[in-house]
Amino acid sequence: MREVSNGYFVISLDFELHWGIFDKRCVAEYKENLENVKLVIPKLLELAEKHDIKLTFATVGLLFAKNKAELLNNNPKLLPSYSKPRFSPYNQLDTIGNSELDDEFHYASSLIDSIIETNKHEIGTHTYSHYYCLEDGQTIDQFEADLIAAIACAAKKGISIKSIVFPRNQVNKGYLEVCSKHGITSFRGIEKHRIYNTEDRNLNKKQSIRALRLIDSYVNITGYNTYPINNLNTIKGITNIPSSSFLRPYNKSLSALEPLKIARVKKAMTHAAKHNELFHLWWHPHNFGKHMDENFKGLEAILKHYKHLNNKFRFKNVTMEELVSLV
Repeated sequence: MREVSNGYFVISLDFELHWGIFDKRCVAEYKENLENVKLVIPKLLELAEKHDIKLTFATVGLLFAKNKAELLNNNPKLLPSYSKPRFSPYNQLDTIGNSELDDEFHYASSLIDSIIETNKHEIGTHTYSHYYCLEDGQTIDQFEADLIAAIACAAKKGISIKSIVFPRNQVNKGYLEVCSKHGITSFRGIEKHRIYNTEDRNLNKKQSIRALRLIDSYVNITGYNTYPINNLNTIKGITNIPSSSFLRPYNKSLSALEPLKIARVKKAMTHAAKHNELFHLWWHPHNFGKHMDENFKGLEAILKHYKHLNNKFRFKNVTMEELVSLV
């Protein structure tokens, strides 16, 4: 076990476009957020460069295709047999466009290329099809087929997938060995507090629990959710790099509480820096698609605070893949 002399700051982004919400909202209901991702990604890359930040983009495999023919060819032969068919994106394929040029909601090959070109950030997987690992009906073999497809389409762009973020944070511990088998070394786990427990499906969906998660973004009710580096758990060859906080998007009706939200994040970062622990922040690029100025203002405040902690405590920003080599 190596000696830990500083804390670490990880940022992971669930890059999914409409594939991440197709079972909840149609494009029209969320159009502004989705169509502005093409502006959000360049802005994120610009801000990351300015503040010397590395990001981990957990990317849905369906986004890699340049056109529909390539997408269909990339699809796994074994598809998920969810008990609720609405969870399967394959039922949506007749409705999508033919390429990124006429459908910016389901293709993102050029945006992925822009991330690769920085030669700085990690591209991990968010599974191929935004696969739900805890939903009824699907099987471990179907998950493996999905994962193989995700790894293959990334490989076409020269990317070696080393990290995974499970959609809806549905971590199925029985599937971790499959991930390790295919070369993945880390995953983003969930916070320890019971209000973040995605395995208890009924509890997770309760309005009261959802309300507590919302409140926790502004007021500390579950602790800092930072983690000693040497205590990060490696299960069957894959290391859990758990979430510390979801960076909630700016909400106009809660704008008066925005300083509390940013302060909550900064205090947890400071705690991690002082105690040589991990702080892991995450969100979706499409969360910033609405109220872009306000969202980026909050993010910049967080990144400036990182720089302060880096100078004072040697708090260090790394990707998920890089952190594994340090554990």
